[in-house]
Amino acid sequence: MELTDTHCHIYLPEFDSDRNTTVQHAFASGITRIFLPHVDRSTTGSLLELADQYPQNCFPMMGLHPISVNAAFEQELEHAESLLDTRKFYGIGEVGIDLHWDKTFRDQQEEAFRIQLGWASNRNLPVIIHVRNSHAETVQIIERSGLTNLTGIFHCFTGTPDQAREIIGLGFHLGIGGVSTFKNSGLDQVLPHIDPKWIVLETDSPYLAPVPFRGKRNEPSYLVHTASKVASIYNMTIDKLGQLTTENSKNLFGI
Repeated sequence: MELTDTHCHIYLPEFDSDRNTTVQHAFASGITRIFLPHVDRSTTGSLLELADQYPQNCFPMMGLHPISVNAAFEQELEHAESLLDTRKFYGIGEVGIDLHWDKTFRDQQEEAFRIQLGWASNRNLPVIIHVRNSHAETVQIIERSGLTNLTGIFHCFTGTPDQAREIIGLGFHLGIGGVSTFKNSGLDQVLPHIDPKWIVLETDSPYLAPVPFRGKRNEPSYLVHTASKVASIYNMTIDKLGQLTTENSKNLFGI
């Protein structure tokens, strides 16, 4: 079995005491590829250090997380963009709009998102999009961007069949994580309407651990539980789902 974790923050402090052990556990569980979305300049060093330690398995991405957008967001964007020409990055992310907790910097979030979509388009990189209470706003910005070569992942998808079809119509994949194992997630009613060629798997470690670890620290090896649930929804073996979703990720990221 081979699985790909397309969204994992294993470089964060939650893993400082056992990061290498956690990575090795992931490998032993069949997770051979781990994609690392950036948050802000505070996470740059640890993210790149991990990517350099496991260059065949851990793939760095670069972007400014919407939660980190504030009045000084232009400086954070300058930092992120300055790094894009210094080494290989595999995507622009994690970027997007989060209107769940605080809308103080909504305008700045939208502007940062538009700018980073431009980075993705100019560099032909997939964009990893954080969408929380902002589906309509996110789709509208993509549609109005005029950028015709955008692709990527709507991270942590938990929406409706219509929203899924809208995302796919834009050329984006759906990132499916631990929420799919939750009893009332509703994804068991949504995914049957979606061709699995548009699905990729993710953990969002250390967040959103799947059942039976819900509420605990998430880690890449737990992707097996998400894969098992999604495989059952599609009535296929976990090996087949792993092969399919890994191939989806290879096509998306170009590796």
